[in-house]
Amino acid sequence: MTRVVFRIPLLLVTALLAGVPAFPQGGMGFNLSGMWTAMYHEDELERTDPGSPPGDYLGIPINDDARLRADTWDGDLVSVPQHQCIPHSGIYAMRAPTGLKITTINDPLSGRIIAFIIDGTYTGPRTIWMDGRPHPSQFAPHTWAGFSTGVWEGDTLRIDSTHFKAGYLRRNGIAFSDEASLTEFLDLHGNYLTLTSVAEDPVYLTEPLVRTESWVWNPYQVFSPIAGYGACLPVPEIPRPYGWVPHHLPGTNAVVREFSEEYGVPFEASRGGAETMYPEYRKKVKQMLIPHAKVFEVQFEQEHQKPAQDKKAESKP
Repeated sequence: MTRVVFRIPLLLVTALLAGVPAFPQGGMGFNLSGMWTAMYHEDELERTDPGSPPGDYLGIPINDDARLRADTWDGDLVSVPQHQCIPHSGIYAMRAPTGLKITTINDPLSGRIIAFIIDGTYTGPRTIWMDGRPHPSQFAPHTWAGFSTGVWEGDTLRIDSTHFKAGYLRRNGIAFSDEASLTEFLDLHGNYLTLTSVAEDPVYLTEPLVRTESWVWNPYQVFSPIAGYGACLPVPEIPRPYGWVPHHLPGTNAVVREFSEEYGVPFEASRGGAETMYPEYRKKVKQMLIPHAKVFEVQFEQEHQKPAQDKKAESKP
């Protein structure tokens, strides 16, 4: 009888453990929960309004297909009612001008974190599954947020994401396809949260695109969801003919040269591509025609015009 009494609890424990989902091992990690305010000390012009100008393909390892698509893109496309309420796809969403609210889903038995919920981006709530579940089939539906799983590598959270709907890498027409994938690494340094992302796309990128961004912990941040999550209602913004689709036919977009002329960047270099990302490309740039940067002339005029006006106003009786 004694042996039976001790065996029954052992069998029950074994059965219970078999029903508990397996949690990934390796690294204690940290709890991401909290309110985080975005910092724009890098790539500010790209991440805030109005975004990168047309023709600015610098630092992006795009191929000819991606370049042609960006050249035919027109910024007025976002004003078309069918496009007004399209959210940012997950590969771009974390770079948008936004603060984050991060919460957790916990296992009711063990208290372990099953998933992190990242809210506040223009793509809507994003779930990072931490319970070791596999990614779905390649035929599973794609969403704006994609499907993400996380695992701790020491004190770094690695996030692997797939199943994104196609979207843009930069808000000037540079796109990624629905075959793109994203690998992210989240690190905590004091009150600062740093994200390193690696985007790969066999359709439009010839090499991985690596970018970083940071947030600072801010429990006083007033949070409100940005995306609306279905509350967006499109309205006609500009009177246009029925069926109007903003675009540029191949070879007709003169706007793509304005960035080169405005910032003094050789036009060939402004076209992007993996070659332009390496230090060796500087030798090639020295052999190109470098246009005069107009942006510095405008800045000079603005800086000197105001003091002259103030001085003139002070001299009046």
